[in-house]
Amino acid sequence: MLTVVLAYAAIALSWGGTWVVAKVAVGEVPPLELSAIRFAIVAAVLLVACAILRVPLGTRHLGAVILAGLVGIFGYSALVFVALVTAPASDGALIVPTMVPVLTAIAAIGIGERLTPAKIAGFTISSVGAALVIVGAQGLGAAFSVDRLVADLMTLGGAVCWAVYGVAGRIAMRDRSPTALVALTALIGAMALFPLGFIFERGYADVPTWPLGAWLGVGYLVAFGTIVGFVLFYWAVRRFGAGIGAMSSYMVPVAALLLAFVFLGERPDPVQLLGGAVILTGVRVATLGRREPAIVEAAA
Repeated sequence: MLTVVLAYAAIALSWGGTWVVAKVAVGEVPPLELSAIRFAIVAAVLLVACAILRVPLGTRHLGAVILAGLVGIFGYSALVFVALVTAPASDGALIVPTMVPVLTAIAAIGIGERLTPAKIAGFTISSVGAALVIVGAQGLGAAFSVDRLVADLMTLGGAVCWAVYGVAGRIAMRDRSPTALVALTALIGAMALFPLGFIFERGYADVPTWPLGAWLGVGYLVAFGTIVGFVLFYWAVRRFGAGIGAMSSYMVPVAALLLAFVFLGERPDPVQLLGGAVILTGVRVATLGRREPAIVEAAA
């Protein structure tokens, strides 16, 4: 049991730290360029690892792989990392990890999973919780912020993208390992992100002048936010079962909020904390009685 606790603590800290590191990084460098370079490095590292370890990349379900890369990597990054420029890390940490399991349950209807009354109730409760997080972001008595509202809605859209990624990934992993899937989707996502850096940002001419802190952030996002978090998650699922593995995503908001408070000085509004609790309640309701593997990998 100590091994489980340590592994889950590492997952929560790795994925929770992603929000803090990303918030700092997008304050120093363009978010789309940052995302493109991050996933290009992830793809290169994992593709080399697959070649050395002779991990097959798979040849079937390529449509699902492409969809996962375009929506889960490209769509998610384009929405969430741009939103982080305006919104605090705590907003995303409350919205994305907690909403993904219920949104995935809804999206999974497309691959034949039944929409039960529990899932409907859970989705409804979680939607109320997400609304509380977004409303709470405005602060009681504070001036209304359109920019932060738009950023939070973009973050919610990012959660939808990760839910689609979870469903597409479930199909894609019928013919390949999780490592191969992450390698391929990272490559596809990076290829889709790179043109946006030329169109909307500085065309990567600024990359040689990025400060050391930005590169350390990229290193964290590659090593811990992407590779370590996923490896530990799948290790836990394979060794202890999907039911216990699913619990890791529920710990991410706690770790992220704690790290955001310590390193960024962010203090979530009490209404936001209430919203996070309501979202988790909805997730619990939606997963009552479930025995099939929960698709929560995308909460990273």
